[in-house]
Amino acid sequence: MNNSLAAINWEKFTGFLKRPVGDNTIQDFLIVIGVFILSVLVLKIFKFILVAKFKKITAKTKMEIDDLLVKILDDLPWSFFVLLSLYIAVQFMTLPSVIAKIVYYMLVIVATYYAVRAAQRIVGYLADKIITQRKKTDQTHSAAVILSLSKILQGSLWLVAGLLVLSNMGVQISALIAGLGVGGIAIAFALQSVLEDIFSSISIYFDRPFEIGDFVILGEHMGIIKHIGLKTTRIRTLQGEELVISNRELTSTRIRNYKKMKRRRIVFGFGVTYDTPLEKLKRIPGMVKEIVAGIELATLDRVHFKEFADFSLNFEVVYYMEVSDYVKYMDTQQEINFGLKEVFEKEQIEFAFPTQTLYVNKVSNS
Repeated sequence: MNNSLAAINWEKFTGFLKRPVGDNTIQDFLIVIGVFILSVLVLKIFKFILVAKFKKITAKTKMEIDDLLVKILDDLPWSFFVLLSLYIAVQFMTLPSVIAKIVYYMLVIVATYYAVRAAQRIVGYLADKIITQRKKTDQTHSAAVILSLSKILQGSLWLVAGLLVLSNMGVQISALIAGLGVGGIAIAFALQSVLEDIFSSISIYFDRPFEIGDFVILGEHMGIIKHIGLKTTRIRTLQGEELVISNRELTSTRIRNYKKMKRRRIVFGFGVTYDTPLEKLKRIPGMVKEIVAGIELATLDRVHFKEFADFSLNFEVVYYMEVSDYVKYMDTQQEINFGLKEVFEKEQIEFAFPTQTLYVNKVSNS
């Protein structure tokens, strides 16, 4: 009797569960509720237990990137987990196509949003690490370029994410991409000079033709690189003023970078008067060698009596500087000039200057 009552009650219960409600049954709704609760519990365990354990593990490591990844997971809001649980649960029931698409689109949009935010944080972290290292070595130009590239990349992530979301929604993005391409070309033409300077700055960063602190010569201008920005580079000239040059101009001209030199080769000349005796002329190379030998940073290469010029007997001197600093080069050249002046005064040798001798022949009337 009891078994028959139990069988009748079970049949009633199963019949109740199979009672249709729209396109689903009561059993389907109960399954959805159960899956939803189970999903929430699993995700809650993941967030509060596993993530907490990951934190303890990463806290013991020296790397920082793992701490960032755990932080990204920990910062995900509960609304995201609830929406994910709801999406998993409704897969066990039949929904109207409109509602199913809405739930799917909501999940895609929210998941894409948090994925982009996480990618941006990773890109920003890597950029900050590189910038910190560059600033320690006073490479502020590198820091500026890396920061700009980081911002461009982070902005591009949103564009790519938007296109992916539209593609998942069934939108044909081919025409949209083509339209963006045409619009990009128009913007590129409008900002042509600005973009050229920016790309030139990036080229300077990767190619490194010069860095801050380098002494360079650009045509008739010379000075020390003080700042390299995204659009312009600033040079402190020897006269003291600041010279601002566009990066586009810098990458399209010849630059003489003296800081890259390991040694500086210097050629200079001087002349003495024609009435200098031959004996003293022969002693001049030895005088120059003795002067240069007494200067620590200079290494003499050669001294030669070069030519008979219009007003002077010319000598040519070649020596090397063991440093590339321009000021030290000028100090050395000054010391050599003082030495020559001092020795020539003692030896009564005169430096030549433009003179002209007029010889007059007297003709007698006989």
